[in-house]
Amino acid sequence: MSFASLLSSLSNALSLGKNTACGDDCSCQELKGGHIKIFYGSLTGTAKQLAQRLAQLVAEHPVLQQHYTTEVIDVVEYDTEDFFKETSICFFLLSNYNIESPVDWFVNGWLKDARYDFRVDRLALQKIRYAVFGLGDSAFAEEDYMRDSYNVDKWLGQLGATRLFPAGEGDKNNDQEKQFLAWADGILHVLSDERELAFAPNHVEYDSEGEDVSEDEHGERVRDVGAGREDGAGISGDEVLDVEDIGKVASKIKTAVEQKSKEEEAYRQSQRQRAPNGRAKRTIGNGKEDAGWTKTPAPPREMVSPMLHKALTKQGYKIIGSHSGVKICRWTKSALRGRGFCYKHTFYGIQSHLCMETTPSLACANKCVFCWRHHTNPVGTEWRWKVDDPEFILDGAMQNHYKMIKQLKGVPGVKADRFQDAFTIRHCALSLVGEPIFYPHINEFVKLLHQKHISSFLVTNAQFPDKIAEMDMVTQLYVSVDASTKEALKKIDRPLFRDFWERFLNSLDALSAKGQRTVYRLTLVKDYNTEDLGNYVELISRGKPCFIEVKGVTYCGYSGASNLTMANVPYHNEVIGFCEDLVNLLGEGYEIASEHAHSCSVLIASTRFKKDGEWYTHIDYEKFFQLVESNKAFTALDFMAKTPDWAVFGVAEGGFDPEETRWYRKQKGDIGVAEQGC
Repeated sequence: MSFASLLSSLSNALSLGKNTACGDDCSCQELKGGHIKIFYGSLTGTAKQLAQRLAQLVAEHPVLQQHYTTEVIDVVEYDTEDFFKETSICFFLLSNYNIESPVDWFVNGWLKDARYDFRVDRLALQKIRYAVFGLGDSAFAEEDYMRDSYNVDKWLGQLGATRLFPAGEGDKNNDQEKQFLAWADGILHVLSDERELAFAPNHVEYDSEGEDVSEDEHGERVRDVGAGREDGAGISGDEVLDVEDIGKVASKIKTAVEQKSKEEEAYRQSQRQRAPNGRAKRTIGNGKEDAGWTKTPAPPREMVSPMLHKALTKQGYKIIGSHSGVKICRWTKSALRGRGFCYKHTFYGIQSHLCMETTPSLACANKCVFCWRHHTNPVGTEWRWKVDDPEFILDGAMQNHYKMIKQLKGVPGVKADRFQDAFTIRHCALSLVGEPIFYPHINEFVKLLHQKHISSFLVTNAQFPDKIAEMDMVTQLYVSVDASTKEALKKIDRPLFRDFWERFLNSLDALSAKGQRTVYRLTLVKDYNTEDLGNYVELISRGKPCFIEVKGVTYCGYSGASNLTMANVPYHNEVIGFCEDLVNLLGEGYEIASEHAHSCSVLIASTRFKKDGEWYTHIDYEKFFQLVESNKAFTALDFMAKTPDWAVFGVAEGGFDPEETRWYRKQKGDIGVAEQGC
């Protein structure tokens, strides 16, 4: 078969047909014949051997051998200008040296020039799908180790090529073959996934300096690869937004809020049309059952209206069923790129890329001034909506979480090993939005999590004390304590219940009686809730929490939902000062244990979690599941684990894991800086 006919075959395969393995109603496309080119750049022959090994793995795969032919090519011998016409799937296995090597011409003599040549179109390689595996020696200087392979991975993407899988690393000093086989296994999985057969090139815009204009402090934003697909796998809207970016869609949120008000007014209007005594108007009929007044109960309605659904999905939420949601946290993206974990890693030992953030109830009983959703989520004081099955919600949450993780494979810098690990959820943060404990089957939902050995971190807004009392064992149970007085709580949380303060206090009493691992969450808002420390002491004495998380509020932009500004956001040293004053008033029972300066967060812990002068705020998760499965009573002290030295309050790391690489946000005219273990 000629090269031209191969290209024609590939083109036809990408545009025609359905995959019979998926069923007749499947919308994904079938690749009836594709060509894979495996390029290698080698000095000692190792890269060539691994390239041949990859070709062999594809040829021996029971599914892939029917769809793909492979070709192993020395990148030195390939005419680089042909990459502009290339439509094959391309894998690059490249050696990295701190001396002149065979890949120098390809990397710096051609690809780099093409990337920074203003005459070359920024989508010049958009027909290529690719992945890169680098071979190197960690004994080299850090700036030389994997330099060339990561540059190739980055520049191919910036020239429009679609990344199939994160770049892999093969360290000569750390079982290089094992690392290669793990990366190759991910490649085979991607190629055998029918959903990958639909080709969607990158669409990235660049500024005058050649930088991605959609880049935030964590790098290039994820494109919406699923937009327009019939299976709905993509994120709704044009982009995936972090919580901190919600202010950019304030006008759309405002529209959703206005629409929500109209819907509520229409509902109230329909209620006013009923008879004064609340019964339905007289029905017409001759039977005895039709005489007189009858009441026809309305069927339960959907919690999320179409407009609210659109507003929430625009913010990056995936809606599950009629009242649940899941979203990828920005720390998940950061962890996948080796740029650090969230505060829960520092405080409790959670790795963000293994954590799913979800809620079985988008509705809430508060309208907090610092709400991240700007009140686009529903509100209510009693459950009046349809109820979805807990197993259906969990399955939907996990599937959508994995779909969003899958989209991140095209983000520059994503580590192959972490990308693969991310498809095994180990933690669930039930704190996304709304009031998770509001869901009628919350205990069954948490039980399902534990059966899958997924830890549960549940946050409640302290307005449902009966639900707290009924709550079974969770890994960690939070209560939001946003103010210390009735007046301040009303001002900052804006609760819907008239007896909100009584409910709040009763919730703290219920928490105290739980006998499990409990946390108070304090969100500090300057000029709202940073005073009256003595009242906070009383509330802490009432609930007796194991831990107290104190975090500065995150400003999410103006939308009309509140009048907060950046002036209401405290600095980290101000949060520390608040905690020091609070601990002094609490006495010997509590001390500051940890901090995460990046999140402006401080952890105050009960001294029960301090043994022989060392803190044990982390969690032994396997021990927790063993205790749950034993069906015997246990306490928080039975599954605690030692806090790492770098996570203890007052050390130089400030709660940042030294194994990670800190990324400093680009300022205008500056270049982003990465610093190891800082």
